[in-house]
Amino acid sequence: MSGKRWSLDTNILVYSVDLDAGARHDRAIELFELLTPDNCVLSLQSLSEFYAAVTRKKLMPMADAMAQIDDWQQLFPVVAAKGATLTRALAGVKRYQLSFWDALLWATVREARVDTLLSEDFQHEQLLEGVQIINPFKFKDIGALLA
Repeated sequence: MSGKRWSLDTNILVYSVDLDAGARHDRAIELFELLTPDNCVLSLQSLSEFYAAVTRKKLMPMADAMAQIDDWQQLFPVVAAKGATLTRALAGVKRYQLSFWDALLWATVREARVDTLLSEDFQHEQLLEGVQIINPFKFKDIGALLA
């Protein structure tokens, strides 16, 4: 595995528990098998959005969603936005035409020195101030990407 640092957007987290997501579920599981606490951080925002999404869509009972989040928090470092993060996010909304929540996620992982954010919600292969956005569902061999 390369010396890069990765993070996962909410959609990847949701697909990892959505058994009806087919190939996206399989790819999300594969990502969790390849990423480690040494090369991946999760954002508090993504974990929070995961809880809201899976309980709203009834993909998981609340207790199971809470347990999954607890497992991820024990496995991966979790990073959170600060006041300065909000300022950077707002600048990102204006400069890069990101939605507010995407900008806040980007700014948070940027401050955590993440090289690559895996997401299907941003523009694939977009580079924003050192953070490469990659849609992991566009690759046949995700292991090669992460190597």
